[in-house]
Amino acid sequence: MKIPSYISSLSSSLRVIGIEISERELTKILTRIAISPRTYPTHAWHKLIFTSKLPNILADNLDYAVETLRQNTYEVELQSNASRLASLRSALEKIGVNGFILPRADEHMGESIPSSAERVSWLTGFTGSAAVLLVLSDVAVIFVDGRYTTQVVQQVDIDLWTVENFSLKNLTNYLRKHLAGRSLGFDPKLHSINTIHQLTIAVHDAGGIILSLEINPIDELWINQPPTSLSPVELLPVKLTGMETTVKQKLVASKLEHYKVDAMVLNQSESIAWLLNLRGADVAYTPLPLAYAIINRTAQVALFLEKSKCRGCLQNILDNKISLYPFEDIGSAIDTLGANNKTVAIDPNFSTEWMRRRLENAGAVIFLASDPCIMLKACKNAIELANTRNAHIHDGVAVTRFLKWVEDNANNTTELDAIEVLEAFRSEISNWRGPSFPPISASGSNAAIVHYQVTSKTNRQLDNDNLYLIDSGGQFSDGTTDITRTVAIGTPNQEMKERFTLVLKGHIAIASARFPVGTNGGQLDALARQFLWKAGLDFDHATGHGVGVFLGVHEGPQRIAISNNVSIEAGMILSNEPGYYKPGAYGIRIENLMITVPVPLQNDQITDMLGFEIITFAPIDRRLIEISLMTKEEISWFDSYHAKVREKILPNLDSNHQHWLKLATAPLIVSIIAWFFIGFSN
Repeated sequence: MKIPSYISSLSSSLRVIGIEISERELTKILTRIAISPRTYPTHAWHKLIFTSKLPNILADNLDYAVETLRQNTYEVELQSNASRLASLRSALEKIGVNGFILPRADEHMGESIPSSAERVSWLTGFTGSAAVLLVLSDVAVIFVDGRYTTQVVQQVDIDLWTVENFSLKNLTNYLRKHLAGRSLGFDPKLHSINTIHQLTIAVHDAGGIILSLEINPIDELWINQPPTSLSPVELLPVKLTGMETTVKQKLVASKLEHYKVDAMVLNQSESIAWLLNLRGADVAYTPLPLAYAIINRTAQVALFLEKSKCRGCLQNILDNKISLYPFEDIGSAIDTLGANNKTVAIDPNFSTEWMRRRLENAGAVIFLASDPCIMLKACKNAIELANTRNAHIHDGVAVTRFLKWVEDNANNTTELDAIEVLEAFRSEISNWRGPSFPPISASGSNAAIVHYQVTSKTNRQLDNDNLYLIDSGGQFSDGTTDITRTVAIGTPNQEMKERFTLVLKGHIAIASARFPVGTNGGQLDALARQFLWKAGLDFDHATGHGVGVFLGVHEGPQRIAISNNVSIEAGMILSNEPGYYKPGAYGIRIENLMITVPVPLQNDQITDMLGFEIITFAPIDRRLIEISLMTKEEISWFDSYHAKVREKILPNLDSNHQHWLKLATAPLIVSIIAWFFIGFSN
């Protein structure tokens, strides 16, 4: 390993203050930090080296070293995607399989994955958050959902890859048609138990065989594959979580008693973070430490997490009756459960096929059951809800300042400029911990790409007489935000106004919905689409997703989506984000977050009802509304919402921004009167 000269200097400086780290070890540490997501605050990762505050000059030099490594260590390999695909096919031939199936996933089955697991991107160039690849000797297929149908053809060489719409049904049907007499390899650490079950049936139906591979062939070919992430772990106080980890452990243990099992193995980092009140930065945008855990019926927890990540909070973690083991020891721990003939629960939707096979081979009795943390995490407690309401007010202030800035600077700004300005506004909030997902800053036709990601190549000026869509969010120590606004740049045409209004009407229908306890997201979804449907229009994504509290911006199991059958319960946070996208022209989306709340009983009410409390506060562009399409009830809702925006946001703004916000949230009734008199005079 070549040691850069600035590392040698840093090693010497650290020895001066009593920190003994060899140049080789320091290079390894800083390299792993460099490929990890940035920490917020910037210096948070310093505790991985020294738990006390470092001298300013040394701290700055460490930051410089990491930034240099970040720029130089993992440059794009000079190899075409065509040659990578050819190399993979050669590797499969040597292994003795006819094909390979690869999802964008890691062993923790989360949406956010570390850079070392971005195998789909390495092979294809596709950077979306969901995809499955199928590589055979005569065809290579990339399956993506409706969010990415435009993006995928822009990023992937369609002469090499066939694009198909993703659903498990479509994938298995494709296998049935193309796997006759062939063998299909897979990495058991990257597929859930249920997924492999369905794939196995499909392959067998086709007359093929499916084989688990000990080594992922991509990892053999990816010469410059990044190492695993290294980022600090923190233990959140109960004032943020609302519940001590020992209480959560007992709640989960009671579920294991109900399951009549000895223990449960957890691999979802979101579940472990919630259960143990831990946060980290091993993946971008979601504050997670990548870990495994085993919890038993007596609420004892074995945590498999790299000890060096816990320098700042190790003793506090151990004080919670948690045993800490090296991350790589999870395999031997599973073997021990089997050797002791334990009955072990794993979640078939999220536990990997590798876990199931390891338990089975070790002799454990396997019980397939839902991860109890998922539903407990989804239904927030009173303190979590109070905290997230507070986070959304601060976020609303930043977004409101940004919307005024866009209005003032639209003729002289780009999509990337806008992202930098919005992040700067958010970064002024004291407990800001970074963005909650890659911001979507899209002007004109770029906004028709549902999950558009601006780059230096696609960056453009905000189009005049068109629409600008900004979908963004923040991570705060007290909450997670996600908001989308579509604003007029110049003068929008009549079609834009009409379709924006249809989207707004659907948004209002969801926001004002009242529904019986037990209603699921699939039953609500049509409320958002009904007005678009009447015009022969639709959008190809879910209406809403669950959201965590200083956790994932996309959190299950609840969603407002046609395919979702999970009951929406009090305390769940959901997004409300219908949209419309005209390819090559413009895109529209309006998004607020909502808390599910009980509706007070009415005199003749015979069943318990639920509704939504809106917690996102920022103006919706009045200039894009075609008032003649709105009912008086919808106008009343809109004006009431803007009144709440003024109530929550105005006290936190200076006089200049207050004046702008009052104009931006003026009642629509004023516009109706003006419209009436203009029409009357004509």
